[in-house]
Amino acid sequence: MRRAAVLGTGQTHHQTRRTDVSMAGLCREAIDRALADAGLDWPQIDAVVLGKAPDLFEGVMMPELFLADALGAAGRPLLRVHTAGSVGGATAVVATSLVRAGVHNRVLAVAFEKQSESNAMWALSIQPPFTAPIGAGAGGYFAPHVRAYIRRSSAPEHVGALVAVKDRRNGALNPYAHLRQPEITLASVQASQMLWAPIRYDETCPSSDGACAMVIGDQAAAEASERPVAWIRATAMRTEPTYFAGKDHVNPRAGVEAAQALWQAAGIADPLAEVDVAEIYVPFSWFEPMWLENLGFAEAGHGWKLTESGETTIGGRLPVNPSGGVLCSNPIGASGMLRFAEAAMQVMGRAGEHQVAGARTALGHAYGGGSQFFSMWVVSDTAPAGPATPG
Repeated sequence: MRRAAVLGTGQTHHQTRRTDVSMAGLCREAIDRALADAGLDWPQIDAVVLGKAPDLFEGVMMPELFLADALGAAGRPLLRVHTAGSVGGATAVVATSLVRAGVHNRVLAVAFEKQSESNAMWALSIQPPFTAPIGAGAGGYFAPHVRAYIRRSSAPEHVGALVAVKDRRNGALNPYAHLRQPEITLASVQASQMLWAPIRYDETCPSSDGACAMVIGDQAAAEASERPVAWIRATAMRTEPTYFAGKDHVNPRAGVEAAQALWQAAGIADPLAEVDVAEIYVPFSWFEPMWLENLGFAEAGHGWKLTESGETTIGGRLPVNPSGGVLCSNPIGASGMLRFAEAAMQVMGRAGEHQVAGARTALGHAYGGGSQFFSMWVVSDTAPAGPATPG
């Protein structure tokens, strides 16, 4: 396998409604920034990979058809990826695979969502055949899993609010974040409306319009770059059914197996000691401690202790979501790619005010569906050890 690296990243300003641009304009805003960050222009791009969450989120079926020209895909291969909420991460993994396999030298990965064009709550509440209707969107689906985690771990009830305060204050350092709340407090979060017990209004992700793009290149492209790159040490994806006998919604097997494969491929024996920063997909605050356990940063039932002790703050042992994460910006199709891009920005030293000092190795993580699809990668500021297969 060839070596691959992130050459540049770009994202939009994320807002409830981006009425100033179309879907095409939204994507181009992120793409133009990614190309500029990489110091490249269109002739140097070999292929385009587009990620998009369920088409019902905009009410436009197969938007890749009319977006092909705006994405710069005319005369180039164009792939569409869809793995529900994890699609942004999966898109980055697919683009990386094309480079590592030697199919292309530079690939543009793009993911977006323009939720204001439709209604995500409605789109997430449809009744598929032969299943019980769920009319409360993602929060109604995941709240029972959070309650189960609290029972298992005996976590204090304020842990979710701690995550919300941390991430929203982090988001205030990110000029692209949708929600920027530097004055948020534990008391204000706990006083916010209960939506799906135990998830309160301020512990919930927003609904955002936004896009993210990355340019991923091979070793030659990375070495030709005039700016630092983020070397992709390992990627992993795993899938499981939404429901099956023995499914553990608190600690999904697909997430555990993806993380184990990722750490092994990256040569990481102790994730908590060897990873400097983690961008984890946390749409509801309680998922931080849950995913810390699922990813192997903490033993089962102990993830909340890392959060409560302050170890997941920017100055802690494992800063989690210094960008503000999904709790601050949630253009669903792009939310996973934002986690991957923000991880890359950290090791490239381009995260601005939310830069973690000394970040050399970072995790990007995404999940989607009913905790069904998992995508993740590890990026570093140095090339992976060992010989690379020449292209």
